[in-house]
Amino acid sequence: MPTMPKYKICRRLGPGVYEKCQTQKFVMSQARHAGKKGDKRPKALSDYGTQFLEKQRIRFTYGVREKQFGNYIKKASEKKGGHSAQALFGMLETRLDNIIYRLGLANTRNLARQMVSHGHFLVNGKKTTVPSYHISEGDVITVREGSRKSVLFQGLDKKLKNYSVPAWLNFNIEKMEAKVTGTPENTEGFLNFSSVLEFYSR
Repeated sequence: MPTMPKYKICRRLGPGVYEKCQTQKFVMSQARHAGKKGDKRPKALSDYGTQFLEKQRIRFTYGVREKQFGNYIKKASEKKGGHSAQALFGMLETRLDNIIYRLGLANTRNLARQMVSHGHFLVNGKKTTVPSYHISEGDVITVREGSRKSVLFQGLDKKLKNYSVPAWLNFNIEKMEAKVTGTPENTEGFLNFSSVLEFYSR
């Protein structure tokens, strides 16, 4: 992904893109930045511009490169009956790195990608080091035995005490084992997947 400063990306695409931008520090940075810009109103975006920004917002949120994102769009567009947006959301949510993030094992998707790449997890008993690996309903994700003493997994019971795992995931902290028990639902509303599909259909 591009190495542009995250705060700059968040100012353009919205604070939901990066976890780092969902903090009081970012809010204060925004206030200082707004003061420097004066009272000029931003120009209204065209439909194309709005859809392009939404595409970028989704790409940066999930940490997906342009070519890979295009492949997701192509697969999602093949779905009939108006289910393309849900299909796109589902493919991004069921990436292994995203599931590690959703389980609360990593506080950012970037860290989750690193953890997967370093071989800390098994999928159905097999070591998997591909962050984009697609996880299906019924699959079991386990922290590798040799990784359990790593500082990354210390104090999980306290760390996740007040954390709510999504309804489509089940996580057993004692066993360090998670299972996909359902289908992810887009309840956050921050990302507009239908708009992005319209952008690519031009």
